[in-house]
Amino acid sequence: MKKIRVKQVRSSIDRPQRQKDTLIALGLRKINGTAEHVATPQVLGMVAKVNHLITVEEI
Repeated sequence: MKKIRVKQVRSSIDRPQRQKDTLIALGLRKINGTAEHVATPQVLGMVAKVNHLITVEEI
């Protein structure tokens, strides 16, 4: 399966708790933090919810 690398580029301050929880579920804690995931439908759904806070690249 394809893998993706997500990187947090914007702060989670003043964001709804749901978006903060999604970032934590993706393994992102700080700005410029990165995490690698297999591109499952569940992960892609989480990425879509916070796409304004992260960047995504395919590995």
